[in-house]
Amino acid sequence: MDKTYASPSYQNLTAITTNSPNFAASSSSSPTSISTGNSRSVKIIPLEHPSATSSSSSSSSSPSVVAKWMARMKRMTWKDWIELFFPCYRWMRTYKVNEYLQPDLMAGITVGIMLVPQSMSYAKLAGLQPIYGLYSGFIPIFVYTIFGSSRQLAIGPVALTSLLVSNVLSSIVEPSDELYTELAILLALMVGILECTMGLLRLGWLIRFISHSVISGFTTASAFVIALSQAKYFLGYEIERSSKILPLIKSIISGADKFSWPPFVMGSLTLAILLTMKHLGKTRKYLRFLRAAGPLTAVVLGTTFVKIYHPPSISLVGDIPQGLPKFSVPKQFGHVKSLIPTTVLITGVAILESVGIAKALAAKNGYELDSNQELFGLGVANICGSFFSIYPTTGSFSRSAVNHESGAKTGLSGLVMGIIMACALLFMTPVFEYIPQCALAAIVISAVIGLVDYNEAKFLWRVDKKDFLLWTITCMTTLLLGIEIGVLVGVGVSLAFVIHESANPHIAVLGRLPGTTIYRNTQQYPEAYTYNGIVIVRIDAPIYFANTSYIKDRLRDYEIEKEESTGRGPEVSRIHFVILEMAPVTYIDSSAVQALKELHQEYKSRDIQLAISNPNREVLLTLAKAGVIDLIGKEWYFVRVHDAVQICLQHVQRLTEFPKAQDFLAENKPSLFQRLVNQRKDDFFQPELESGVRESLLSKDTNPQLEPLLSKKP
Repeated sequence: MDKTYASPSYQNLTAITTNSPNFAASSSSSPTSISTGNSRSVKIIPLEHPSATSSSSSSSSSPSVVAKWMARMKRMTWKDWIELFFPCYRWMRTYKVNEYLQPDLMAGITVGIMLVPQSMSYAKLAGLQPIYGLYSGFIPIFVYTIFGSSRQLAIGPVALTSLLVSNVLSSIVEPSDELYTELAILLALMVGILECTMGLLRLGWLIRFISHSVISGFTTASAFVIALSQAKYFLGYEIERSSKILPLIKSIISGADKFSWPPFVMGSLTLAILLTMKHLGKTRKYLRFLRAAGPLTAVVLGTTFVKIYHPPSISLVGDIPQGLPKFSVPKQFGHVKSLIPTTVLITGVAILESVGIAKALAAKNGYELDSNQELFGLGVANICGSFFSIYPTTGSFSRSAVNHESGAKTGLSGLVMGIIMACALLFMTPVFEYIPQCALAAIVISAVIGLVDYNEAKFLWRVDKKDFLLWTITCMTTLLLGIEIGVLVGVGVSLAFVIHESANPHIAVLGRLPGTTIYRNTQQYPEAYTYNGIVIVRIDAPIYFANTSYIKDRLRDYEIEKEESTGRGPEVSRIHFVILEMAPVTYIDSSAVQALKELHQEYKSRDIQLAISNPNREVLLTLAKAGVIDLIGKEWYFVRVHDAVQICLQHVQRLTEFPKAQDFLAENKPSLFQRLVNQRKDDFFQPELESGVRESLLSKDTNPQLEPLLSKKP
């Protein structure tokens, strides 16, 4: 096993780095041996410094985005082109009839039966007639099956989108007005265009700035608002339409004298049946069909009761047009400007909910999913659907989960859902007019109960109090101030946390682990020891204009703290070296370069040498272009922290042994006699210097040239 020996004096290092071009720019990974005369040498891995020619050639030779796309297009076959425009071709060309057909049919029938009553319930939540819920569960399914890349995602009306539609449109016009329906259809077109645009421009990454805590808090608050908005069908009287919880509660209390028992009892029993069937379907595999059959059971029981007893106090759905939707162009484009904020919000919810569950299902079923392609598929489904009278649709978490659990293998299950919805529109609408509205309300409430994410709140409280605070702020703001303000506040606070973390990055003082040449955070590893006169600092973030001041302040603090503490090695009265470990620094901008120059000048004025360890190529290129490498000196850039420590330790030792000697940073070279004396002292004290034991002496049998850098006893 190779052993590394102690380092030379500064003069020899300077001579070697000046005379040897391999030290400054070498592509070899083998260590460079730096010797002091005929005795001790140190093996330092050479750091490759990029030159101006290499940086320009590398930048010119690196292919642009357009060039990469052109090369990719040239490699694509005709099958790749078909899959790009029609993702359904991926599963169609590999479809195994004997293996996939039966589970696809069963899953499609199961979810289709679940979709019919749910779509009517969500349409009522959106303030629309139930027929528009059926339309929204029909056309988009077929379009998404062709252009969507997920094989298990079940799209259609969902509770959260329905609430958003109701919230914005009710502030513009009354739900009974025909304009309300036309604006809902226009909103579907706008959402589809925005989703397609983001998918084509590959902008899905923008939604990553909305944290999971914000979404969880938002959906939890929305679940309470949705449940309270459905209370009117249980209580038997009208309540105020609002997305804020306080007006809803006041309206419920003020109308308590109009309370009606029959719809309350029927709705409560229906809700109890739904929750029981959902629980049994989740907890027992052999009863999982009950989860999907719950909404249909509620509708059948409610309709049967109404047909037999004809209770006058229970409101019904009423007449529903029979037949498939007709082609019509969306209208009322004069209201586009007022619908833009809601369009953005619905698109954001669609990306987070649909793409999130689509990726999870793709991972479980062993195929890849492109989130931008998925976004494009959702957009095309909404655009095409808007010409057949739908309101905004997206992927449903509950129906997608049931589709997966029922064994769906491909998009064929979606086609089966669409066929069932078509049959319902063609043949079943006369029966639907006898469905009790309290039964549909119970379906909505049972669905949104799963949105109350109290387990997430407990998890955040246990793991990260800051995320719990973000969850609480988003939830309470949504409840008290409304959906739009709640989301904006949540996203704003989330971005503020991100900016704060970025502007105040983690910085650690490193120490050497005993018996190794590894340097780690001294707070994480208390046994790691430091050296007197040397501060080793690791910056765990990119350095840019927002965090340079914080980093400089922290370096000054560490310098003061180090001067007040004791370490190993020679006893010195102040800091002589600051080593920056820059391996985690992935990027450095012009402001950070200027700050580094100022830091170097400040250290130089106080006779402190700055050393840089392990910068990546991009950072090194930036420093080279800015002249920082030459400013600090190429000899003060190292591949390893340990290389830098070896060099710095020797200079600290020389300062201790010869306090009146000329400082090593001076330009005047020492005399021949001084160099010989320094070399002899370095050879004798280096083992003790590394281990921090100043009192130990070398025995007669010890050869100072073979004293290892890494001692056997740490």
